[in-house]
Amino acid sequence: MPRTYGLTGPISEDLPEEENLIQTRKLLDTMKSYNVYENNLELENRERVVKRLESLFRDWLKEMCIEMNVPKVVTEKVGGKIFPFGSYHLGVHSKGADIDALCVGPGFLERKAFFTSFFAKLKAQKEVKDIQAIEEAYVPVITLSWEGIQIDLVFALLPQRSVPDNLDLLNNSIVKNVVDARCVRSFNGYRVTEEILRLVPNVLNFRVALRAIKLWAKQRNIYSNKLGFLGGVSWAIMVARICQVYPNATASTLVIKFFKIFSMWVWPIPIRLIEVEKCTYNLPFWDTKVNRCDRYHLMPIITPAYPQQNTSVSVSRSTFAILNEEIHRGHAICLEIEQKKAKWSELFEPTDFFKKYQYVLRHVKMKIDIATHRTQLSSPISLYFTTHRCFALVSSDCSFVL
Repeated sequence: MPRTYGLTGPISEDLPEEENLIQTRKLLDTMKSYNVYENNLELENRERVVKRLESLFRDWLKEMCIEMNVPKVVTEKVGGKIFPFGSYHLGVHSKGADIDALCVGPGFLERKAFFTSFFAKLKAQKEVKDIQAIEEAYVPVITLSWEGIQIDLVFALLPQRSVPDNLDLLNNSIVKNVVDARCVRSFNGYRVTEEILRLVPNVLNFRVALRAIKLWAKQRNIYSNKLGFLGGVSWAIMVARICQVYPNATASTLVIKFFKIFSMWVWPIPIRLIEVEKCTYNLPFWDTKVNRCDRYHLMPIITPAYPQQNTSVSVSRSTFAILNEEIHRGHAICLEIEQKKAKWSELFEPTDFFKKYQYVLRHVKMKIDIATHRTQLSSPISLYFTTHRCFALVSSDCSFVL
């Protein structure tokens, strides 16, 4: 019996026809014209940098063992591993994109050492520029540039004496005995990314479709968690769900079905890829039955790994309206593409900021832009793009609504 992906059976298992293959070829050609793919040399350079980082990390762990006077047998087997995650691990990173990576060390270390001792070791490398440790972040991170490649390193401690090469981070017992919530959040990035890859029937088609959706979202200025839209993991989960219900579809068909399904979606019904195992590990997780505040999320898109989280918690009423408007626009264009009345390039046309926003106010000193969004509602819903610290909505009469 063929495997079923996701919470429900497929909507269609139809095999692609020649026209679907032709459309996929046209879609690929269009995306290549936007220069989103790296060449082989650039890909090999990324792989080399990740291997070099892992080697440095392993060396540092041994140095720490010696400094702590750990028994020699433990030092020799301490291991250490780096797990790339995010768009790079999904295989959909764009040209010049950063690399997110999880560094896993043994439980006898202190987290502080990573952000001090390992930070110093990285800083001493001639290839490293613009290095910064941000310990107070929700997920503490070291950011750096290695030969021009931007890298974000997070750190988690495994509650055991060594980190083997065959470590399976998808096993929920990994987070069972982790005391520090920062380690759990650091583990989560890789666990979610890897689960997404395991939950789609055809990884290659998933990657092409996700690249198309990411390009569309960036061109339409709706690719940003910080501004209240959707980030990379949200778009990946949405595309993965379409792959699950159309397991044999080509990439172009998946893109068309993406806009069709989500233009009809009844929010706030959540998007889920799997029923996450309910573990009693006393970790906070998204559940409208348990957490009252989760019931007010407008566009829940849930991660497929324990402890499950809503990736779209920052979506507001204003950005929700814009996202829906853009999805409906995408659906209308895809209908015309199917009828051969439009080309894929029309889907990726950049948004006209001054046409989309009726009024734009700029405060140069405060670095704040306020834009009143044109919608089909009786009064405009407004949104402003701002500094990293503030977020507010502005009504049609320019009075602030926090």
